[in-house]
Amino acid sequence: MRSAVETSNWPLPANGVRFITPPRLRRLLARSPLTQGCFPLALGYYPEAQGHRMSRPAPDDHLLIYCRAGQGWLETADGRLMVGGGDLLLLPKGAAHAYGADPDKPWTIYWVHFDGELVADFLRPLGKGPLWRIGVQPRLLAEFDALLNVRKQGLSLPHFIYAAHQLQALLTSLAVLPARAKLKSGRVLDVDAVEAVMRAHLHDSLNLDELAAQFKLSRFHFAKTYRDLTGHAPIQAFIQLKMAHACRLLDEGGQGIRQVAEQLGYEDVYYFSRLFRKVVGMAPSHYRALHQG
Repeated sequence: MRSAVETSNWPLPANGVRFITPPRLRRLLARSPLTQGCFPLALGYYPEAQGHRMSRPAPDDHLLIYCRAGQGWLETADGRLMVGGGDLLLLPKGAAHAYGADPDKPWTIYWVHFDGELVADFLRPLGKGPLWRIGVQPRLLAEFDALLNVRKQGLSLPHFIYAAHQLQALLTSLAVLPARAKLKSGRVLDVDAVEAVMRAHLHDSLNLDELAAQFKLSRFHFAKTYRDLTGHAPIQAFIQLKMAHACRLLDEGGQGIRQVAEQLGYEDVYYFSRLFRKVVGMAPSHYRALHQG
């Protein structure tokens, strides 16, 4: 393992943070079965980072940057992107890149360098980056702050094992953060808003045309944008929400399968049962039997 982590030499202000995991602990984290899948190498917080700039032609670790405020830029083999508050950058190992703060409105960023045997598995649910416009997410800010607290805990392995698990939790939480996309029309498609409409219709039917009309989009553009944001089709998501509600009704145990199907707008109990089996992995009767005895 390398002896140093490549971070910028930007002069750190009094309220900034830059912390590098000591080599001895990096070696232990890379060997421990509890942490070798994914662990932090360096992390920090740069407020209003005037003059901050970094170029990594052959990075040998992964880097996550979350812009809290201000502006910056990112250059990769695919071109140059402007970065603003609420944008998340994920820069993979081996992919050349450069980034920096805007000279007039310098960004405020959290960042963490990390590595491990399972990093590709942690990142796969996020899809293709390198930039996600997720907005300023208070929960994500809190997760970065919690991760930064490792620097106050001393240099003991248990604290760094805990920090590695916090990093893993942070990465997995990115896959379920509320997603939004700004469309060419200037409107915004908000997945939370779409799923609120779906939940309002759990007891009846809702087709793709009706969903798209709620957000003043064509069927094609609505379905494509939703899939790009979430990785699955909107009607698939609607059915999953329905089946999750079916599970809750069956958990309560007061209704028969036909009554549950009718509550969810399915007149054909056999069709409902097929959908339930496909989503849940067992028939509704078998699921309900789990609560008996």
